[in-house]
Amino acid sequence: MNGDDTPRYRVAVRALCEFTARAGDLDLRFTPAPTAQQGIAGHQVVASRRGEHYEHEVALEGRYGALIVRGRADGFDPTLKRLEEVKTHRGDIDAMPANQRALHWAQAKVYGALLCRERSLDSIEIALVYFDIEQQRESVLVETMTRNVLEAFFIEQCERFIHWAEQELAHEAARTQRLTQLSFPHPDFRPGQRALAESVFKAISTRRDLMLQAPTGIGKTLGTLFPALKAMPGQRVDRLFFLTARTTGRRLALEALTTLGMAHPPVDEGDPGIRTLELIARDRACEHPELACHGESCPLASGFYDRLPRARQAAVRAGWLDQQGLRRVALDHSVCPYYLSQEMAHWCDVVIGDVNYWFDTSAMLYALTRQHQWRVSLLIDEAHNLVERGRAMYGAEFDQGRFAAARRDAPTALRRPLDRLWRQWKALLRAHEGDYVCLESPPRKLFNALSQFVTAVGDFMVDTPVALDSVLLEAWFDAMQITRIADIASEVDAEHYLLDIERRGRQATLSLRNVVPAPLLAPRFEAAHATVLFSATLSPSHYYRDQLGLDIATPWLEMASPFTACQLEVHLADHISTRYRDRRASLAPIAELMAHQFRRRPGNYLAFFSSFDYLEQVSRALADHAPDVAQWSQSRRMSEPERDAFLARFTSEGQGIGFAVLGGIFGEGIDLPGERLIGAFIATLGLSQFNPVNEQMKARMEALFGDGYRYAYLYPGITRVVQAAGRVIRSPEDRGVIHLIDDRFRHHEIQTLLPGWWTLPRGG
Repeated sequence: MNGDDTPRYRVAVRALCEFTARAGDLDLRFTPAPTAQQGIAGHQVVASRRGEHYEHEVALEGRYGALIVRGRADGFDPTLKRLEEVKTHRGDIDAMPANQRALHWAQAKVYGALLCRERSLDSIEIALVYFDIEQQRESVLVETMTRNVLEAFFIEQCERFIHWAEQELAHEAARTQRLTQLSFPHPDFRPGQRALAESVFKAISTRRDLMLQAPTGIGKTLGTLFPALKAMPGQRVDRLFFLTARTTGRRLALEALTTLGMAHPPVDEGDPGIRTLELIARDRACEHPELACHGESCPLASGFYDRLPRARQAAVRAGWLDQQGLRRVALDHSVCPYYLSQEMAHWCDVVIGDVNYWFDTSAMLYALTRQHQWRVSLLIDEAHNLVERGRAMYGAEFDQGRFAAARRDAPTALRRPLDRLWRQWKALLRAHEGDYVCLESPPRKLFNALSQFVTAVGDFMVDTPVALDSVLLEAWFDAMQITRIADIASEVDAEHYLLDIERRGRQATLSLRNVVPAPLLAPRFEAAHATVLFSATLSPSHYYRDQLGLDIATPWLEMASPFTACQLEVHLADHISTRYRDRRASLAPIAELMAHQFRRRPGNYLAFFSSFDYLEQVSRALADHAPDVAQWSQSRRMSEPERDAFLARFTSEGQGIGFAVLGGIFGEGIDLPGERLIGAFIATLGLSQFNPVNEQMKARMEALFGDGYRYAYLYPGITRVVQAAGRVIRSPEDRGVIHLIDDRFRHHEIQTLLPGWWTLPRGG
């Protein structure tokens, strides 16, 4: 609101022009764009080349009707009366699609109109400055334009957007009304769920981050979404992002929102009040993975921006855009579902997606938040996963096999850069012998060759379609990630990264490993209004604060369990050692224990082991000892149908033991209530394998936190154990049994990390 109480819609110059000035095909051939860090550095280089009177990042704002248009022009030279719009790029500038350059001109002209207004200029030079980050070279396009021409262009863009802006203002009012009237969908909260909801509401209302350890069965998803939605109007929160590391988390969030009535808005309302979007990965959303992403190859890319307005309008009318709903709208209007979802991320109130959409190096939701200056709340589901996911997002590797396959099948035009890359790789291997080598400094010549390869492939794809599933594209993505992560690693403490070479037979891999993601994740938390991280396993709190970059004062709360000790029998098999040296001796005792428990109470069980090798050994031992006990096993590379088949064996009438790997796909995020699962066997403490990589990680953790063993091995291991055990009791009606198999579970330090509601016996 402003002084005359007239609602105003604020829009960034970039967002305005992307809405009004894009036309024609979707075309990804002119790629890749520089990273954010490279873009900032490129802008700084351009600014440093200008005169002393040059004004860098000029804040501008103008009004038109209900619109407030604002942004920062990259630069203005008052002596030349030249406004500059700087665009960093790599590759051949002449290959840039015409509609992309038209968008750049539109942004420059809107900035020009705003500057003429502010400084009463009659005319001005508008310059597009394209800066090649590889060649450090500028290409400048200049036009002189009068104030009247620029003002007319500005008005034209505003007129194209004004109806949408008025619609959005009405939607904001409808959202506020609906959320204010939102009520809890059940007669009462589950035990512990009310306290959880109140703590979430308080955290968002006081703009505080919050760590919540809440047991399975308390109703965490509904218990966090409901108060987060209720807090939105009072805190003027623009967007709520529910982020998860697993597909099951997305499904649970959609189910919770359905329970809250978001999937079926009242039929008498014109506006659904809440728009919900589910984001999925590009390879799962793509309708034509065998085709390249441009209009000459894919029919859904051809004329994409011409058909986008109708598709966008249909999508906001629908309101509920889960995977199926968004695909239906996209195909009804013959546009790409994936890129329609990217567009709708601008316009939806609740977005559900993977954690990488906020935390990754090229995170879309984070970028949109900064662009639009949104106030957002984050709900991070199963937040314990963010440690490993953070390391993966900020790590990269050069896999010899993948690049060898790309080189073997490479077109003639790319043989030279691939041969250059291959020579540098072989030279690096000759210089560092041994099965494992930790490098003290980055191999600059190899990284330069990777950068040149990235540019060469980008130029090649301008004229030659490359399918999404090609080995060349995979190698290209890997090369981009390595060069991007190398830049990031150079900006943080050296102890936060590990650079090593591993050899396995004739193959070798160069890995740039993130050890502690904290300094890279911390700015993302700071960009949010409030963040609630929740999981059944967020202990100990100092470990997760240190790893994730949360402030030392971030509150950590543990919700009381809705379960009682009488629901779960916990047995300690402390007569068995599962240490690597004792594995062979442990096989028969574990098989006997499993058979005894199964015969005492037949039903469905899960058995978790630290590796596939150990799993297979115990499976054979059980088959020899008790061939009558049905069993089935997780395999090393299971397809989605195979995963479904594994879980389908757990029926209410079924009997048998499913073998799985601790910390794997069946160790968390699966729900088998009642008689579908009545017990679990957990062999080992879940510790990572002792190998040179993990020992290096331990040494770095020791240097950073003074507690290398616990940070590298113990805390992550016990998290895997508790997550696996959490599959057994899923509701207040469940009854089950857990066998913790290892003598170390007797130690007091280990037991303090286990759930407090468990009753641990004195005997095994």
